[in-house]
Amino acid sequence: MRFLSLVGNSFGCSASGERLVSAARDGDLQEAKALLEYNPRLARYSTFGVRNSPLHYSAAQGHHEIVSLLLESGVDINLRNYRGQTALMQACQYGHWEVVQTLVLFKANIHRADYLNGGTALHLAALNGHSRCIRLLITDYIPSIPDIWNILRKTSKNEDSISEFNEGALLQIINKPADGGITALHMAALNGHVETVQLLLDLGASVSEITMEDGTTIDLIGAGSTPLHYAACGGNAQCCQILVAKGASLSAENGNGWTPLMVARSWHRDWLEEILSTRPEDQPQLLPSPYLCLPLSSIVKIARECGWRFSDNTPACLDPCVVCLERKCTVAAQGCDHEFCTRCALYLCSTNSTSTTAHGPPGSIACPLCRHGIVSFFKLPGTGPLLKETARTSLSLSLCSCSTEGPETASLETPFCKPDFHCSRISPLGSSFRSLSCQRFPSVKLNPSLCMGAPDTSPSLVRRTSIDQNLRNQIARCSRSSFRRSTSDNESRKSWFCSFNQCVATGSGC
Repeated sequence: MRFLSLVGNSFGCSASGERLVSAARDGDLQEAKALLEYNPRLARYSTFGVRNSPLHYSAAQGHHEIVSLLLESGVDINLRNYRGQTALMQACQYGHWEVVQTLVLFKANIHRADYLNGGTALHLAALNGHSRCIRLLITDYIPSIPDIWNILRKTSKNEDSISEFNEGALLQIINKPADGGITALHMAALNGHVETVQLLLDLGASVSEITMEDGTTIDLIGAGSTPLHYAACGGNAQCCQILVAKGASLSAENGNGWTPLMVARSWHRDWLEEILSTRPEDQPQLLPSPYLCLPLSSIVKIARECGWRFSDNTPACLDPCVVCLERKCTVAAQGCDHEFCTRCALYLCSTNSTSTTAHGPPGSIACPLCRHGIVSFFKLPGTGPLLKETARTSLSLSLCSCSTEGPETASLETPFCKPDFHCSRISPLGSSFRSLSCQRFPSVKLNPSLCMGAPDTSPSLVRRTSIDQNLRNQIARCSRSSFRRSTSDNESRKSWFCSFNQCVATGSGC
């Protein structure tokens, strides 16, 4: 693969930028705060070559407090690195659900696909079996209504509930294919992630989606394979049983003419013979996934409107949350009316791992005080919206980037929209092993007023301390001369598809 090794979004302040990168990677919150108080524009710094920003590093390492700090400093939440990955993708890849929760609260784009494989954050979460991250990703598509389980199973007769739920939008996300037609269910089934397979099926994942042959994709199972073919190759008996119970065909043939049973035999998964030979007469009754979590959507909406983080100097309240005993109660559970702070309610929804409750519909979570099933939360009287908007609407983070599409005027509506580098790909969902060639960049002219060391054109949202001007100029010196463009040599691309086939090739999936 050939790519342009660019500095990223900044051409100066490399020392301070690298310090912020180190702080974000190591989880040093105090260091990150100090650097951003000195220069909030450092949040847009990105490393040479791979173009990973501090947001990428903190998300990949699971430092959710630093992620919140960077977002409040005005960094673009959907920044991409050279692979086209966002911070949300990296958090999902490594299973940092608290980071995913923070990014979802700030409305990160869950639909973006990377440049190399066409995989989204959902694909990366399914690949590694992070069910909690998957549920957080689709928060806005599962309303907090009691009848959602019956709607998903096509057994609901409540017209009001059905009209409130946009099933088509959810299915479009769950069944979105990456390169070679591989869906999230294919990846979870191959790797034997039982809970992830169950959650995806409960959310409407199709057991009939098949992979495709695009000429260059390396597929050890064969094009035209269903998720059951992939589960048979992976060798997990529970995954195969769940897929069969959900209606997966035992006789479906892929492009090689193989049925799931033949795939299992070719990969020496002898223990699957009985499961894949005949469909059982009595299908097992499957419980709902423990990650459905009905009240999640309601509490996320409240958190976005009224906030969920409170400063340390908040005065003690007379009636604190019974869970943390620190913060003021702001929400109450529908039904039992027990009160919690927004942060504890968020944590309760995000960490729930029970599939049913004694007093509530499937997907409800148990109240920690009375065990009543919670379907949704509502705001308490006196809980108002945030007094001020987040720092993302400020121009204190002046654009300090090299535009590849000509000059662009910064506006109040989209102050941080930086055009993505256009890559000449054959198709939006191309091969996992297709080379990515970038078009030549036109000559770039740097506007001195847009460099990170330039004076502010608007007041900063983060109060800065006065420092010696000479030291500031020395640290924040920007290079306004032309820079050398360099391209890397051709290198082999190892995609997630290749990586999740390693367990098959080595037999480690047995």
